[in-house]
Amino acid sequence: MPASIHATTAASHASAEGRASYNKAQRRASMRALLLALPLIVFLLSTFIAPIALLLARSAQNHEVPDGMPALARALNAWDGQGVPDEHTFALLASGLKEAQESGQLGTIARRLNFAQPEFRSLLMRTARKLHDDTPKAWKPALIDMDERWNSPEIWRLLKRAAQSPTPDYLLAAVDAQVTPQGTIASMPANASVYREAFARTVSISATVTLLCLVLGYPVAWLLANLPAKTSNRLMLFVIVPFWTSLLVRTTAWYVLLQPGGVINSVLSGLGLATHPVPLIFNRAGVLIGMTHVLLPYMILAIYSVMKSVSPVYMRAAKSLGAHPFTAFVRVYVPQTLPGVGAGCFLVFVLALGYYITPALLGGAGDEMISQLIAIQTNTQLNWGLAGALSAYLVIFTAVFYFLFNRIVGIDRLRFG
Repeated sequence: MPASIHATTAASHASAEGRASYNKAQRRASMRALLLALPLIVFLLSTFIAPIALLLARSAQNHEVPDGMPALARALNAWDGQGVPDEHTFALLASGLKEAQESGQLGTIARRLNFAQPEFRSLLMRTARKLHDDTPKAWKPALIDMDERWNSPEIWRLLKRAAQSPTPDYLLAAVDAQVTPQGTIASMPANASVYREAFARTVSISATVTLLCLVLGYPVAWLLANLPAKTSNRLMLFVIVPFWTSLLVRTTAWYVLLQPGGVINSVLSGLGLATHPVPLIFNRAGVLIGMTHVLLPYMILAIYSVMKSVSPVYMRAAKSLGAHPFTAFVRVYVPQTLPGVGAGCFLVFVLALGYYITPALLGGAGDEMISQLIAIQTNTQLNWGLAGALSAYLVIFTAVFYFLFNRIVGIDRLRFG
């Protein structure tokens, strides 16, 4: 009996040592894998994640006035916002304008305030030019005498909001809203509302392109999946070749084809189908044609990868049991391809949300997508805060769509090839 107990104890000890040795080996293997992947992780963080995070952070940052005129910013934050401030705040404004002009930050401050009201830049620059070394007895009447706008409560209210950081102003402006003088949130006037309509237009165009890609891509994928392998591989080249061509080149080609004197209108006119050029460019039709052409391969490949794995036995069994070929196709074949359909629709829709080049070249004045407005804010207006807010909403919408899609369809069960 003691010998048996000793043997059992020795076996348990050996088993525990084996498990510990196995766990140690697993940790070493995991550490080696992490070290191998570390350069890639650092690269992604520095070139992809970090720039996106910095842009999104701009949507709540408001550092121009606090950094350029810190004393004035502190005084404005303590001000109750009623009427115009006192003499001390006017004196801080004068000294802040002088310091900002000497440090070269006045232009940055003026540009930031000009986003709130277009006349602010001229007001700051004009006041800064009129300031001189002599100190008046009272800065408040002196500044108001330089420019009557300094006696406007609205000017000071906007200056107070620009001195607060973080700020919700950019996030509100990105959905056509603003903070009223009473401190409530209200919608912009109808003639000044741009971004909500742009978001709705972006979703509408993306959904339409997704539907067009599905209608055109499903038959092509079915043909490629059911042809002999040799013929299918040859035809697959026509699907893959567009990936080897620049997106700008493909979009420019449509620019040549769709213009009033282009190939398509010439053919329609030659066949007698049109007596005058059909408007196919600089409108919604041009955007849909160009985006569908670019994104169609993604839909075809996603559906084809699933169709290729569907056995023809099911269709033959349905027909042998008396089902009509169309009924067998709809009730037996199509349900088995739904994972590919879901994957293709999700991929095309998400890619279409952020499209920029194709709508910019082929679309008209009423076809701007949200990506174009972001580009305008960063490249032309230099309003990185509003660009960050628009980007934040686009990221949030994409994430919400992903979770809803995953909840309804189950993207974790979809097969992407």
